[in-house]
Amino acid sequence: MKKLLLPIFLAFIAFSFAQTPCVGGIAAGYPCSGYDLQSYIPYGDFGAGNSNDSWGWTDPDDGTEYVLVGLDNGVAFVDISDPVSPVYLGKLPTHTSSTLWRDVKVYNNYAFVVSEAGGHGMQVFDLTRLRDVASPPETFTEDAHYDGFGSAHNVVINEEAGFAYGVGTNTFNGGPHFVDISDPLNPVAAGGYNVDAYSHDGQVVTYNGPDTDYVGHEIYVGSNEDEVIIADITDKNNPVSISTIGYSNTAYTHQGWFTDDHKYFIVGDEIDEIDYGFNTRALVFDFSDLENPTLSFEYSGPTSATDHNGYVKGNEYYLANYTAGMRVIDISDIDNGNFTETGYFDVYPSNNNSGYDGAWNVYPYFESGNIVITTLFSGGLFIVKASDLSSGDFDLNQGLSVFPNPSLDEININSKTSAITSISISDVSGKILFSENDLDTDNKTLNIASFSEGMYFITINNQVTKKIIKK
Repeated sequence: MKKLLLPIFLAFIAFSFAQTPCVGGIAAGYPCSGYDLQSYIPYGDFGAGNSNDSWGWTDPDDGTEYVLVGLDNGVAFVDISDPVSPVYLGKLPTHTSSTLWRDVKVYNNYAFVVSEAGGHGMQVFDLTRLRDVASPPETFTEDAHYDGFGSAHNVVINEEAGFAYGVGTNTFNGGPHFVDISDPLNPVAAGGYNVDAYSHDGQVVTYNGPDTDYVGHEIYVGSNEDEVIIADITDKNNPVSISTIGYSNTAYTHQGWFTDDHKYFIVGDEIDEIDYGFNTRALVFDFSDLENPTLSFEYSGPTSATDHNGYVKGNEYYLANYTAGMRVIDISDIDNGNFTETGYFDVYPSNNNSGYDGAWNVYPYFESGNIVITTLFSGGLFIVKASDLSSGDFDLNQGLSVFPNPSLDEININSKTSAITSISISDVSGKILFSENDLDTDNKTLNIASFSEGMYFITINNQVTKKIIKK
């Protein structure tokens, strides 16, 4: 925020409570592990009856971070340059009517908004208008509109190519509808792909993975209700099917995301936990050969909550897990079929049952480390951040930097304010390698000389987990 006078700024800070550390597994009444609550805004403060999707925009001029919150009746814009005191700047109302489903993505300082509301099309909003909001919250108007389709379940954007893709529209048999947005205020129809039927969600990348036949091609991966489809959409006039793949216990193939190296694609089936009664399941497909994808392994989470949207950032997979909230999973050992949950923030404390309530979406891509969670039915907008052990209650020798140093055989953990009551170290499989409970000391030294090379997790007082590497 650049030009708000202080009284105005203070008048429109909207939050129910702010910055609560995760202590003893709880932050402001919400179960947590390794993530602190920065702030929370209920969707009622946005003049809405519900929230849904979310995305983020970072102003390239000054680094200010903004959250884009999908609502039943529009999109709210929130300045989180101070994540403990976020500022609700205003709302872009729906183009037509209200609906439970809305989706928003960002390209080149513009937001692109779709909805399942009839006749909605795609709204375009110039995000640089958020720099100078004189009297928040404002009611904004769209800067452009695309009416090549009406309703859409989702919008996918490949920022490298300058194309948006409406998915689940009333065109192209529900497959991706291509829109050239290289000039954001003049979106132009560019064809579509109708071979593999309705896509509920999708991802488009300029492929740079292990399959050399397709490096540099624009690849679309669709979650198509009962299977995953892969298509080459480089030539918009001649999109080509590459392959499809199914899996057992299919209920509703909902959404998926590539790993950064484009070797794996992680998929969530939204209804399988409900239909089959097992715990949260993620399906990990090996896309080393796009023409012959294979199911590499299945990950089973610790609860029976239904999975929704999941995203990869480096070696972490961030999952909006409905009633179980946001779950953070380390995927660095994916080649060996190992996922390890390293933390969570549960926005729905009532239970972790399968069903529809709690975390709808998570946005983990802000450089600051602020993470956005938006919810369905119960809640609104949550801003969370990983607990900082190096500068907070626990001082872990500069973030455990001692581990790569072969001359050191031990690590010192010193508590500044709270007694260390328990410490444990586990490997990537979750096996406990070291554990001491019922401690009554402010200082503890662990000798790790016998640990072999690898990755481990350290947990203090059963509520903070930190990944560590010993080389």
